[in-house]
Amino acid sequence: MEVIPALDLRGGQVVRLTQGDYARETVYESDPARAAGRFLEGGAARLHVVDLEGARDGVTQAGDAIRSIVDAAGPVPVQLGGGIRSLERVEALLELGIDRVILGTAALADPDLLAAASERFPGRVVLGLDARDGRVATHGWTEIAEVTVLDVLAQFEGLPLGGIVYTDISRDGMLEGPNVEATQALASKTRLPVIASGGVSSVEDLVALARTRVISGTIVGRALYTGDVDLETALREVAAC
Repeated sequence: MEVIPALDLRGGQVVRLTQGDYARETVYESDPARAAGRFLEGGAARLHVVDLEGARDGVTQAGDAIRSIVDAAGPVPVQLGGGIRSLERVEALLELGIDRVILGTAALADPDLLAAASERFPGRVVLGLDARDGRVATHGWTEIAEVTVLDVLAQFEGLPLGGIVYTDISRDGMLEGPNVEATQALASKTRLPVIASGGVSSVEDLVALARTRVISGTIVGRALYTGDVDLETALREVAAC
């Protein structure tokens, strides 16, 4: 199971939101490339970047920060989500050096876009499923849709996607532990790789996710910045599972 450090961008800085609330923001690093470099030194084999302004508003203001992270990462793949709502934007990001793009809001609002993007770039488009109480959240988690996670999964299961990022919003940024059961249940219902996100507070949480044997990766954010999770220790413990 991959352990994937997260860099959430807002105002050109690396921040974390509590439960997706833009009014509950903590700034952890003013230089995104420097933050990325620390994770690379710790052994990260992939980075997860979220454009928070793009996710909420549909318009990115994080171009320079994204480019700096890609440059710092070099050969290490970077996946990006937030505000990607056109095929042109998908293509531009991949040309910039992003390895995989994550479509969440766009997948629900424009299913044809997800289909077209995944068919044009097979394996490089990931479905973002952000949920609260089993229902899908969109527009930077500011809106809750009527459809369930399983409804959306059934709709897109046949596409040549690179995987699914599943976020339990109620756990995100809370350091209260991930929703292992819900993530495992989702992973057991799809052929696609599932990446867990939200709530990791300790290396023990990562080990619990790895031991399910059906979760392909876990995104870790706040716990890395607070020191609750040491990346090198986490990678070693997960590899031993």
